[in-house]
Amino acid sequence: MNDRTCIVTRQSEAPERLLRFVAGPDGTVVPDLKRNLPGRGCWVTPSRDIVEKAVAKNLFARALKAPVKAPSDLAEQVDRLYAASALGTLGLARKAGAVALGAAKVEATVRSGKAAGVLHAIEASPDGIRKIAAARKSVAHLGGPHVPAIRLFSEQEMSLAMGATNVIHAAVLGQGPGEAALKRITALAAYRGIEPEPALPGAAGAIEDTE
Repeated sequence: MNDRTCIVTRQSEAPERLLRFVAGPDGTVVPDLKRNLPGRGCWVTPSRDIVEKAVAKNLFARALKAPVKAPSDLAEQVDRLYAASALGTLGLARKAGAVALGAAKVEATVRSGKAAGVLHAIEASPDGIRKIAAARKSVAHLGGPHVPAIRLFSEQEMSLAMGATNVIHAAVLGQGPGEAALKRITALAAYRGIEPEPALPGAAGAIEDTE
């Protein structure tokens, strides 16, 4: 497919790197994360701030060439859709055996080199995060992968998604279902403006909590 242009920034990107919006039957702007809804679409950089600007400046009507109305909570709607997609694929990865739960298992998975990413619940204690961060940095220092770590979800959200209780720490393995989950988690983080930090100074490609 040809590149598309963001209606806010006017920058061109491949369709899979942008958010698509269409006009619903009632004239309301509808997010189309899967890019498969019928009708004329317009494209926005996948950032909450950018979506909010598109709403504030009423750019959708001009782009869609229709008297559409963008709901004031459109950016929040997109956030919920991204979160639901990320948690849904995380649950599938858990069922496929591509997720390890619990601080001890997460640390062991990281040190084994099998972890492709680490999730900490928002409620995670600094001590628990610190121990897993030490494992991540040790693996990277020895030439292993720079394992990303991030806090996006509450304990309740992670527990419900993975059919378990008291889920505070999780390691996602680099298998097919795990890779799919991490892709959606990364998309949500980018939408919320969470910047990656290296596991080691000067390294790239990791998202680390610094608390």
